Amino acid sequence: MLRIGFHASHEQFLPSDLLRFVQMAEAAGFDAAMSSDHFKPWGPAQGHSGYAWSWLGAALQATSLPFGVISAPGYRYHPAIVAQGAATLAEMYPGRLWLALGSGQRLNEDITGQAWPEKAERNARLRECANIIRALFGGETVTHRGRVTAVGAKLYTLPERIPLLLGAAVSEETAEFVGGWADGLLTVSTKPDQLRRVVDAFRRGGGEGKPLFLQVTLNWAPSDEEALQGAFEQWRYNALGGSVNWELRSPEDFDTATRLVRPEDLRESVLISSDPGQHAAWLNTYVEMGFEELQLHQVGRNQATFIEAFGAKVLPQIRRT
Repeated sequence: MLRIGFHASHEQFLPSDLLRFVQMAEAAGFDAAMSSDHFKPWGPAQGHSGYAWSWLGAALQATSLPFGVISAPGYRYHPAIVAQGAATLAEMYPGRLWLALGSGQRLNEDITGQAWPEKAERNARLRECANIIRALFGGETVTHRGRVTAVGAKLYTLPERIPLLLGAAVSEETAEFVGGWADGLLTVSTKPDQLRRVVDAFRRGGGEGKPLFLQVTLNWAPSDEEALQGAFEQWRYNALGGSVNWELRSPEDFDTATRLVRPEDLRESVLISSDPGQHAAWLNTYVEMGFEELQLHQVGRNQATFIEAFGAKVLPQIRRT
């Protein structure tokens, strides 16, 4: 069963506003929701960064939607604490939480003062953390000394249904890497050919038959001009591409790095249109590729009108299987 979710972007909005938005999304016909987990916003124009784990408890209580969250254990979060947080939410709200693990972004993790490692080392740390979390979900007492350390860690409160543990990947290399240990893939929207290569790599690495989740970056507004400008104002910080997004350490760095980005450049990374039919066609392409959950991230600030418009004009057009 395909699920269409609403992405709650803590970098862009007050937590209280996001709580209202997910309630609106449920009423409009969205099937699910997803929370970002940042310590800093991408850029100064966004201006927020609430604590995702506090907010998730409130959001799960305020709606009946299933939720997902992506975290990077091993830096500001010890993996045992991530496991405890997820297990607690899953016990209170059975079957309504999935957890995605990623290798991290310096913007958020740099606050601990640890040296920021290269990608291969971050992946190795991620694998250790994933193993610890899975063992804790299995009721084991974990002692591990490696890139991260856990001594006698045990979860005394476990849910009846363990959360799905997804691997987050943007590149083909990382997708192949997470295919061997993750229960499913979380990736981000890009050109269809590139996205197919990421999916193929995940399956090649051991992910054959496992579920595929997609975070879709888009912007809708009543006119194409408003849609383009709204994307530029809020999301130009993510237009850099490559590995730069994971290496810069402050919102001001992102602001400086994107000073030459033009509004039209955003079309390479954001689905921008005022036409609900065009958005539905884009989303149906992902459905045809086998994604079973699409989390829609409207990057503009017009969240309420987006929810209303997509609930009425886009969700009914998306092929549900």
